[in-house]
Parts: sequence; structure tokens; C-alpha cells
Amino acid sequence: MKSLFNSEAHEEILSRVNQLSASSERQWGKMEVGQMLHHCQFPLKIALGSHRMGKPSPILKFMSKFFKKSLYNDKPWRQGLPTARDLKVVDDKDYNEERKVLIGLINDFHQEKDKKEWDPHPAFGSFTPEQWGQMQYKHLDHHLRQFNV
Repeated sequence: MKSLFNSEAHEEILSRVNQLSASSERQWGKMEVGQMLHHCQFPLKIALGSHRMGKPSPILKFMSKFFKKSLYNDKPWRQGLPTARDLKVVDDKDYNEERKVLIGLINDFHQEKDKKEWDPHPAFGSFTPEQWGQMQYKHLDHHLRQFNV
């Protein structure tokens, strides 16, 4: 599985983000491109400690045990997966601003490639550094595929 901590994967993701435009059309889902760029910031901010999710429901906490490995394994996520309530974006977002912020967060996360200790994810618990990098790559890849890049 590719990892956002890997330099080649990092450059690939940045290149794909730069292939988007304000008029990029989704292949599935409800988000417009600016909303997707904003949404993709949440997992990076969670990992970097600058976004706090609400406490997960006991049901989500229990269910997360069954699909935690799918967050960082080689199998692509299927189209149309539900989005956690705290991570939904329904307001219109400025494409240029959201793209700029996302690129900054992707770079900030990549700079943490040598970090050994990570806080647990609020819904899924502990991940190894390798799993954090894989999970971030997989989420970004999923949404970039959503917009055909």
C-alpha cells in the first residue's frame, strides 16, 4: 500500500490535486470539487492534532473494529461510502482557497514522516506510523478518483 510518507506517493498526490480545476466534475457522490478539497483536510488535521472530532457513538466505536483494517489495506474503497457526520461538507467552498489549504496540509503531514508516536484516532484508536501514512494516501486517492484524477 502506498503511503503519504513516501516521497513518490507524496509527489503523486500533489500532482493529482494540481490536475483538478474549479470545474472538475465528480464521478459519484454529492460533493462538488471545493467541498471535496475541504473534506480531505479533516483526516490530515485529525492526524496533525489540529481538528478534534466529536466523541464517536458506542455503535461506531464497536463497528470500527470490523473495518479498521480497510482504512489502510490495498483494497480501494467502494464508491458512495457514507461520510461521518463530523466530516460532511455541505456549504459551498472556494476551490482555490481549499486547494491551497489542502496542499499545505499534505506537505505538513509528509514532513512528519519520521515521527514515531502518534495520538490515537478519535474513532479508530491507535495506528502505527506506517498505517497513518497509508490511511492518508488511501483517503486522498479515493476522492481524487472520485474526480477522475
